[in-house]
Amino acid sequence: MAPVVSGFSKLSKADKIKWLAEHHFNNDQNAIDTLVTYWNSDNRLQQLHDEFTENTISNYYLPFSIAPNFLINNTRYTLPMTIEESSVVAAASKAAKFWQTRGGFKAEVISTIKVGQVHFTYTGNPAKLEAFFSNIKSKLLSSVSHMTTNMEKRGGGIVAIELRDRTTEIDNYYQLHCTFETVDAMGANFINSCLEQFAKTLQSEAKKYSDFSTAEKDIEIIMSILSNYVPNCLVKAYVSCPITDLPNTKELSSKQYAEKFVRAVRIAEVEPYRAVTHNKGIMNGIDAVVLATGNDFRAIEAGAHAYASRNGKYSSLTHAEIKDEIFTFSIEIPLALGTVGGLTTLHPLVKLALQILEKPNAKKLMQITAVAGLAQNFAAINSLITTGIQQGHMKMHLMNILNQFEATEIEKKYLITYFKTNPVTHSEVVAQIEKLRQ
Repeated sequence: MAPVVSGFSKLSKADKIKWLAEHHFNNDQNAIDTLVTYWNSDNRLQQLHDEFTENTISNYYLPFSIAPNFLINNTRYTLPMTIEESSVVAAASKAAKFWQTRGGFKAEVISTIKVGQVHFTYTGNPAKLEAFFSNIKSKLLSSVSHMTTNMEKRGGGIVAIELRDRTTEIDNYYQLHCTFETVDAMGANFINSCLEQFAKTLQSEAKKYSDFSTAEKDIEIIMSILSNYVPNCLVKAYVSCPITDLPNTKELSSKQYAEKFVRAVRIAEVEPYRAVTHNKGIMNGIDAVVLATGNDFRAIEAGAHAYASRNGKYSSLTHAEIKDEIFTFSIEIPLALGTVGGLTTLHPLVKLALQILEKPNAKKLMQITAVAGLAQNFAAINSLITTGIQQGHMKMHLMNILNQFEATEIEKKYLITYFKTNPVTHSEVVAQIEKLRQ
């Protein structure tokens, strides 16, 4: 067990590593060397990475990959994707190639409104609180005017402030439910700053409000924070083609393929056990683009899964249908993304990622990201209803297994050729490596 340490954040990076080595690595020089190996040789760039967060001791690399051939709203995009999982980028690229000759992907932003809340308690007459809120609403807005000026110049700002009574769920609990438009910024800092000022104004005005009793003046602010549930920051993407344009094989006709595909999606709509894995596959594509463009994938994940549960049961984020011999596959998902501020102006690879995407605004990035999720889901379902998921995935995973066993280049060349015509399983790869080495 490591000892309690005081002032760890004040130690130099070298001393932090020395402490780790002493208490967790038995002073193993290989562990120290591994951490140092991942430092960037450019000292200024390394310092930039060190200062992204706290107690940094090294860099953790993820592959920065490219998926080409995405035709979205008649414009061709190359998607940057940051993800460690085998087959994700290949699957997205394959889906993009399939749909680019069938009209491509269509996408539209439905709305871009984000939410923040001031949570507070009030003990007293609800009607008085309503009257008080109506009285100070303009003061709440004017109290943040110095924060909203620049945002308003860009077409954003505060959309609305509502008082919400939640006392049926928690005694004396109320909210200021606030909606925001943050244009091309994700807007977390802007929203939180506005909310904290609302809270201060709410409290100070309550103490001066003559119609309140002494108890009613004592409003307690519990917290002021944005919400990552953004059901009104919504984007829709879809693909559509005649059934006859879908795959036609000796196992499945185009019509059978379409019907089986729709049934597979329907299962994810009604069966939560399937829906979780189904949506995880969607997020493989979405998270990869979100990470590459310097956005907050944890927030996106939380909001997406909450949206998947909005009707009281966890369900699929994608939907498929056949109507008048036309197959349509679509996704509707909340995505609060930004293309200015945060890492978008700091991380060199994020800058390149946005340049690869032709420097999109937030709405364009929402569309591109939703398409990445839809493409990923199409590729996964296509595999599931035809060859099975493991055939393609394990072939992409082959290199990871070979590297795990430190295969030589000659061994890799032989085994890659061998597994072009043989099923890839971990045990079979191990068996073939051992056979070669004997």
